[in-house]
Amino acid sequence: MARRTLWSTFAHLTLSACLAFVAAAWAGAQEVKDVDGRPVPTNRPLSKDPPGMKRLMKGYNVWIDPKYKRIVVDGTVCLREGPLEMLACPRGTKEHESIIAADTQAYAVHAGLLAIGAKSGRPVQYQPEYKVATGDKIDIELIWTDEEGTEHRHKAQDWVRNVETAKALDHDWVFAGSGFWTDEVTGEKSYLAESGDFICVSNFPTAMLDLPIESSQANEALLYECFTERIPPVGTRVRMVLTPQEEGKE
Repeated sequence: MARRTLWSTFAHLTLSACLAFVAAAWAGAQEVKDVDGRPVPTNRPLSKDPPGMKRLMKGYNVWIDPKYKRIVVDGTVCLREGPLEMLACPRGTKEHESIIAADTQAYAVHAGLLAIGAKSGRPVQYQPEYKVATGDKIDIELIWTDEEGTEHRHKAQDWVRNVETAKALDHDWVFAGSGFWTDEVTGEKSYLAESGDFICVSNFPTAMLDLPIESSQANEALLYECFTERIPPVGTRVRMVLTPQEEGKE
């Protein structure tokens, strides 16, 4: 499917349009037989579809679990030390300030989240006054396997440290939803989070997922850094499981 066609379908930002996007993306994807009980994504083999899930885009490691309402994205650890603006960015964008380089386009994850019932809000606003990002809360679990074959699971917050308190991030991400830029000449729409602002820990008006707190993007005032001791070596394959929080969950 052409990238331009996908953007054209997705640009409406309605549930029906995103369901159409997902249905189109599923076309030709391999059907995976479900297993008894809740299927649990595993970190290996990375080349195969997790049980009960379907690949959202050919050529990208991103899947949707329509039964248990989850999105799964594979990626690679690209940073273990230093200040952060992102937990994760699309591969080839902002690896110098993100822990994980994700094997996906951001708009595919956005469409998938809408298709499983998550509601996007709005990104951070700076003018005329500061307003935090809003949207449904999204839980993120990180899964990786060490050299001995032992699987490890962490809340994504455990890999992000507050530079002021030296403690792990204690806020949830919200589905802010980013936005679109339209080329005045061609009329083609571009999803703004593709520039790197996929899962943010600094506030960006282009963020797909952001924190619902004030968190500066200025280099001299970044609030978060890598929790180095908890992050596996650079190059480690990692799986992210994104699940919209149930209503009423704190």
